[in-house]
Amino acid sequence: MSNMADQRNPPTDAVRSHRVIVIRGDGIGPELMDAALLVLEAVGEQHDDFVLDYVEHEAGAALFRTTGVSLRPETMEAIKEADALFKAPVGLPEVRHADGTEAGLLGGLRVGLDTYANVRPVRLMPGVDAPIKAAPGSIDYVIVRENTEGLYLSRGKGVGTTEVMTDTMLISRKGTQRIARFAFELARSRNGAPSDGRRRVTCVDKANVLSSLAFFRQIFDEVGVDYPDIEQEHLYADAAAQELVQRPGHYDVLVMENLLGDILSDLGGATVGGIGLCCSANVGDDHAYFEPIHGSAPGLAGLDQANPISQILTAALMLDHLGETSAADSIRRAVDRVLDRAIVVLDASGRPIGGTRAAARAVADAIRLA
Repeated sequence: MSNMADQRNPPTDAVRSHRVIVIRGDGIGPELMDAALLVLEAVGEQHDDFVLDYVEHEAGAALFRTTGVSLRPETMEAIKEADALFKAPVGLPEVRHADGTEAGLLGGLRVGLDTYANVRPVRLMPGVDAPIKAAPGSIDYVIVRENTEGLYLSRGKGVGTTEVMTDTMLISRKGTQRIARFAFELARSRNGAPSDGRRRVTCVDKANVLSSLAFFRQIFDEVGVDYPDIEQEHLYADAAAQELVQRPGHYDVLVMENLLGDILSDLGGATVGGIGLCCSANVGDDHAYFEPIHGSAPGLAGLDQANPISQILTAALMLDHLGETSAADSIRRAVDRVLDRAIVVLDASGRPIGGTRAAARAVADAIRLA
C-alpha cells in the first residue's frame, strides 16, 4: 500500500478532502489508471476547493497468483472506510478456479459492499466513428443493472454433476424495490430522452417466459405508482437488443436484472463506438466504487495502445458521487473537446492513435486550457 495524497495542497477547513482507494488492476489496468490520475491531477489544478487523498491497494489476478486471494480482508475494510473505490479492470483469462470461473475478479465487492446499483451510461460523443450514424448526444441513456441478485448471484454456487449443471436466479422484493426506486430517482435528475425530452424509465425483462422476471416487472410497477411524473414502460430483453440499435434516442433510463444488464450495456457501448468509451458506477446506500465496463485486455498490456477514455470518464462518475459535479463536468467537456477537434482520434479498433499516454495528456491539457 502507498499513500499518494497531494501534499502540495493540504486540506483546510475550506477544502473538502475525499479518501479514495485505488486499485490498478491487471493487464491494461495500470496504464489506464495512470492516464486517469493524470487527468485528475489537471482537475485538481483547476479546482482548489477539494483534494483527493489516494491510497493504493493491490487486488486482482496478480495477487491471486501469489496469495490465493484476489482481495485481502484489510483492503475490503479500507474500502468500507473510504469515500470511494476507484479501480481499473482486473482479471486474467488464464487465472481461474477449478470450476473454470475467473479467479482474479472482484465479484465479492458488489455483495460485500451492497452496491446494488450498477450504473452504465451510454452516450454518443462527438468525433467518434460509431456504427450508428447520428448526431452527438442523440444517444444518451443509462442502464441501471441490479448488482447483487439475479442469475449472477449463483456465481460459484452452481450445482451439478459431470453430466448436468444448474445455476439459480434469485429475485427478491426488497432488491427489486430499491433498484427500481434508484432508476426512477435517477430519471428525475436527468433531462429526459434525447428524442422527446421525456423523463422515462423502461423496465427490461423476460416476464413472458420466466416467473422471476414477471415478479421483477410486478414490483417495478408497484414502485412506479410513487413516480407519476416519470413515464414508465416495459420491454422484453430480446426486443431491447433491437430497440437500442434502431431507436436508441427514445430511451432515458433502463432498469433490469444483472445478466441482462451486463449483456445490453455492452451492446449499447458498441453502438456508440465501443466499450472502451464506457464507464460505470457501482452504488449502494453506504458505499460506492467506480470502474470501466470492459476487461483487462492482457494482449494490449504494456503496448501504450489501450483507450483510456473509459477510465477517465469513470473518474468523472466518481467525482459526481463525491459531490464534485463541476469538476466531473470539466472532464466530460474535455473528453468531448479532444474528440470533436480530432486531437484524440480512435482507429477502427477503438485504440487512440498516438497512444494511451498521449490521449490522457490531451484530455488533461484541455482541462487546463478551458
